[in-house]
Order: sequence, then C-alpha cells, then structure tokens
Amino acid sequence: MRKIVHRHLGKVVAGAAIAVAGTAVMVGITLPGTAGADETGGNNGGGQSAQQAAQGQGAGAVPPGVVEQAPDEGDKGTGNDPLTDDEMDRAAQLAASPQMRSAGEDVEGDRGPQRLGVDVAEPDADELGDANAPRRAEVSFYDYKADALVTRIVNLDTGKVEETSTEHGVQPPLSRDEYAEAAKLLIADPLGAGMKADFKDATDKELTSPEQLLLNGAVYRATPGAQPAVLDKCGEHRCVRLFPKVKNGPWIDARSFVIDLSARKVAKLDMR
Repeated sequence: MRKIVHRHLGKVVAGAAIAVAGTAVMVGITLPGTAGADETGGNNGGGQSAQQAAQGQGAGAVPPGVVEQAPDEGDKGTGNDPLTDDEMDRAAQLAASPQMRSAGEDVEGDRGPQRLGVDVAEPDADELGDANAPRRAEVSFYDYKADALVTRIVNLDTGKVEETSTEHGVQPPLSRDEYAEAAKLLIADPLGAGMKADFKDATDKELTSPEQLLLNGAVYRATPGAQPAVLDKCGEHRCVRLFPKVKNGPWIDARSFVIDLSARKVAKLDMR
C-alpha cells in the first residue's frame, strides 16, 4: 500500500473520500483432458498434452480474443443516447452567446464563462416515447464574474437556446480546469510551501506545475466558526479543497487548505 506524505502538512490522509482501493482477482486456468494423460500420445491416443491444450489444438479450444476498434459514433446520436463529441462541441458553442462570452469570466480570469459540462437533456413530458422528438443538450457554465451557475437547454435540431437559468449559491462538482487552477494558486502561495516540500521529498524534484500532480477535490462551503473569516463567502464563492497525489507516487495531505477560486486566495483551516 502506498504511503501518504504528511511530513510537512501534518495528519495522514485517510478514508474512502480520498483513497480508492483496488481489488486484484486471480484467475486460475485448468486445462482439460490432462489428468493421467501420456505426453507422448499414449493411452491409445486418448490423452492430450497440456502443451497441446494450451496451444488450442484440442477439441473445443477457445480461440484467442480479438480487440476490435470501437465503431465510429457519428456526428449525431438518436433519441436519449448520450451526446456525441460533435454534439457536445456544437451545443457548447450554441449555448455560449456573444453576450455571455463578452460579459462572463472563467476560472483563469479570461473572458467567457467556465464550461462545466454538456449532457443530453430530458425530453418534455409530451415528447416521451416520440421517436421524432428533438434532441436537446443541457450545457452548464460557471460565471466567475457574477459567481453564478448558468444552465442552458439547446435544441440541437434547430440550433436555438430554448431555456436559460441562472443560480447563485449553487456549487456543482468542479471541472478539471478548476482543479488545475486551484493547484496553481496553492503552488504559488506561501501556504503551499509544505506541499512543495512533500513533493520534493517524494520525487527529489521541484513542484512547479499542476501537471506534475493527479488532482481531485471537493467543493468547500463556509461553516460559521469553523474557518478563518477570509472563507466566509465560500458557497457564494467557488471554493475547493484539494486532494493532490504525486503521479506514480503518494498522496499529499492538503486538506487544511481551501482555495477560493472566485477571490483567487488561499487560506488555512484550523484542523485542531
């Protein structure tokens, strides 16, 4: 079992929230017709050597498996099938209107909201079972300028945005880009010195980029009295606690740090 680096950051990371346990299954293979058989073809020719059976020369031998290339998913799906890559890209482009792209802001502070996800949208109640019902996509963005979750329903047949909802204080799971930006902020902050020291201990290399880590984490919401005042807006702001792991190495305990992506600040929780 891989150790967890906690020399500089304190407590050991534990529990299913961070570590994923894998189970290895040993498969035994029994070769038929080998018990008591003469490897030279004795027993009136009724025996079969283990080598012959392993080579697939015996009756009923299973042919070797063949890996086939996945079929082309096509440009467009049907019904409630998952969206194709082309449909997801088209839906995201249709959902991000010019006004949204000019007014919104992503996790890095650039123009345009942060894309979170694109999924097939549920059909309307009167369209259930209708094979000709239009295909729709639900596209979600986080606008860091307004600290708002923006969700849009796009009709992929007509190319029109049919519904738009804007919610504040709603924090869906973070995207890969948001994890990377959180790690970048922590690495650059003085509070990240312990994480960098742990990385150096584990790899004998300097930690300079999120690309050197495998990143996971969770949205953090403010709890009155349980954190420094700088984190009071977490929940209204988009905040994250990181669970970083050295690639091909140990976990690094960064649970005591919260990165406020909206304010672009790092704070340390009182873990006593």
